[in-house]
Amino acid sequence: MDDMQLSTSSQPDYDSMVAAAAEKVFRSMAPRVSSAQLAQLKRAFEFARDAHKAQRRKSGEPYILHPISVALIAAEELMLDTNSVTASFLHDVVEDTEYTIDDIEERFGADVAFLVNVVTKKKKEKYKMSKQVDNYQQLLSSMQYDIRALMVKIADRLHNMRTLSSMKPDKQMKIAGETDYFYAPLANRLGLFDVKTDLENLSFKYRCGMQYADISSMLEEDKLSNRGRLKVFTDMIEHLLSKNGITAKAQVYWRAPYSIWRRMHAQQKDFLHLDNRYYVRVTFTECADATLSEKNVCLKIYSILTDFYNEKPGTFQNLIDQAKENSYKSLNVMLLSQEGVWEDVQICSQSMVQASRFGCMAEIASRAETRNVGGGVSLDNVTQWIEKFRKVLKDIAAESQGQGFIETIKASLYYDDVLVFTPRGEGIILPKGATALDFAFELHTDIGLHAKYARINGKLMSVKTELKRGDCVEIGTEPDFHPHPEWLDIVQTYKARRAMRSFFAEQLARQQFHRCPHCLPLPGGETIGFYEEDGSITMHRRNCPEAIRLASKHGDNIVNVGFDESPDKQYPVSISIRAIDRYHFLIDVVSKITNDLHLSIDSLTTVTRDEIVELTVVFFVHSVRELVSAMQNLYTVPGIDEVKHNVK
Repeated sequence: MDDMQLSTSSQPDYDSMVAAAAEKVFRSMAPRVSSAQLAQLKRAFEFARDAHKAQRRKSGEPYILHPISVALIAAEELMLDTNSVTASFLHDVVEDTEYTIDDIEERFGADVAFLVNVVTKKKKEKYKMSKQVDNYQQLLSSMQYDIRALMVKIADRLHNMRTLSSMKPDKQMKIAGETDYFYAPLANRLGLFDVKTDLENLSFKYRCGMQYADISSMLEEDKLSNRGRLKVFTDMIEHLLSKNGITAKAQVYWRAPYSIWRRMHAQQKDFLHLDNRYYVRVTFTECADATLSEKNVCLKIYSILTDFYNEKPGTFQNLIDQAKENSYKSLNVMLLSQEGVWEDVQICSQSMVQASRFGCMAEIASRAETRNVGGGVSLDNVTQWIEKFRKVLKDIAAESQGQGFIETIKASLYYDDVLVFTPRGEGIILPKGATALDFAFELHTDIGLHAKYARINGKLMSVKTELKRGDCVEIGTEPDFHPHPEWLDIVQTYKARRAMRSFFAEQLARQQFHRCPHCLPLPGGETIGFYEEDGSITMHRRNCPEAIRLASKHGDNIVNVGFDESPDKQYPVSISIRAIDRYHFLIDVVSKITNDLHLSIDSLTTVTRDEIVELTVVFFVHSVRELVSAMQNLYTVPGIDEVKHNVK
C-alpha cells in the first residue's frame, strides 16, 4: 500500500503541467489581443489537446506539451500574431492525427489553415530532391506570400532543439545538422539574433559535445576571473552617462560557445588569445535632452566615453546609418579600460535591442502593441531584406527546378554582410566575402555581364577583388567583354551566379555544335553538320574531306544547322604571309591587323631567308567575311606578295 502510494505520488501531474503551460501562452498574448482572439487561442489549445490526447513524446510527457511550448515561443520570443500562435498550437495536428487541413479551415479559418498547411510535412511516394530538401523548399516557397509560416516553423525547431536530449544520437545528428545548415542561418537573416544564437549553440552541443563542454568550461572560468574588472568598467560607464543626463545600462555579454568556436577557427587562435570573447552593450533608455534623435544620443554617449577613455584608432563603426541587412543597429568602438584592456563597446537604444531580438518582426510587433489588436501581420511592413529574399525565391522556383536548390539557398543565408557604396553614395548590401563582380551584378545584370575592371576607393582593381565594409566601388565596362567561366567560383550572390549561368547556357545553346578540327569552319561560310553518337553536332566546311567521307557512309546523320555570326564569339584563324623583307615590315603587319582592322592577335612566328619573309599569324575573327576582308587588306602592306588561309 505504501509502495503503491509512493509510486503514484512520484508520477508527474501532467494535467496540471499542461494547464499551467497553456496559461502562460494566454497570459503572454492577453495584453495585445482582443477577447475574441484570446477565445480563439483557447479553442485551438483545447482542439490540439484532444487531437493529441493519445500521444506521448520520447521523454514520456504528453505530446500536447510540445505544441504548447511552440505557441509560447511564438508568443513571447517571436511576438507573433493571434493566427500564428493559433497555428503553433495546431502545427502537428494534420501531420500526426486523423484531422485534415479542411478540418482546421472549418474551425479556425483559411488563414490559420494556410499556416498549418505550410509547416505540415507532405508524405510522398517519391520526393523531388529529398524529404528534407523538399521540406525546405515548401517552407521557403511560402515566404513568397507570408513570412509567418516560417516563423512558426522556427519556433517549432527551437523547441525541438531544446528537448533534443531525449533523442537517439543518430536522430540528434540529423536534426542538429539541419539546424546548423539551414535554420540557424535563416534565423540570422531574419534578424532573430537570440533565436539564431540558441539554435546554433544547441546544434553545436549535440554535434560536438566534447568541444562544446570544453569551451563552456573555459567561458565560465573566464567570467569568474574577469567579473570584478568588468564591473568596475561598466559601473564607470553608467556613472559617466548619469552625470551627463543619460540613463543607461552597461552590461557584459559573453559570446556563446559556438560563436567562440567559429572565431577560434577563423582567427586561428586558441581560447585565451582570442579577441572579443565578450562585448559590453551600453543601452540607453532616457536622455535629458529630449530633442535628440536615437542616433544623436548614441553619438553623445560615444563622445562622453571617448572623452574619458582612449579609443583604439580605426575601430569606430556606425552601424546605425550603415545598418546590417538583418536590422542590427549600434555604434561600435574599442575603448581602453583603466586596467589596460581594449574593451569592445556597443552603443544602442532599447528599440535597437528590440530590433536585434525580433528582427523582421520588430516593427510589426511594435505596431501590433500600439493597436492592441493582436498584430495581424501586414506584408507591407516586412523589412527590405525579406522583399529581396522573396524575389530570390521566386527566381529559384522558376529556374532551378530543384537543381542546386539547397546550395543556392544556403548561399543566400549568409551570416554577415558588408555595406559598400556607389560613387554617388548609394549603399549596396552584399554578403561578407562578396567581390566587385557581385557588386556589378547587384547594380544591373548588364553591368555585371560586361564588367572588366573596378576602381575601389579610387584604385584600379580586378573585379575579383573582395570588398570590405565602406568601400566605394566603380565598375568599368566594355561592350565586347564578358565573364569568364571560372568567375562562377568567386562570386557570392545568387543574382551574380544566376546571371552568369544563364549567360553561359545561352552561349552553349548557340554553340551546341563543335567545329571539325581539320577544316575549322567559320560562321558565314558554306557549312554542313553531322550528328555524332552522343547527340552533339560537328560542323564542317562543305569541301572538307572528312565531311565528304561521312556523307558517303552516314548520310542520314547530315543536318542543316545555321552557323551564324555572333558579336560575342570569335574564332582563331591562322594565315601565312610571304613577303619581301624590309625595315619596319613586321610592325606594319601588326598595325594593320590590330589598329586598322581591330582584330586581336594570338601568336606570330616569322622566318627570314635570303630577304624573303615567311610569316604565320594567328588572330581572331567573327566570320568568314571578316577573315576574307582581313586577308584582302593585308595586301595593302608594301612588300606582301601572298596571303593564304591555313587549313588542313
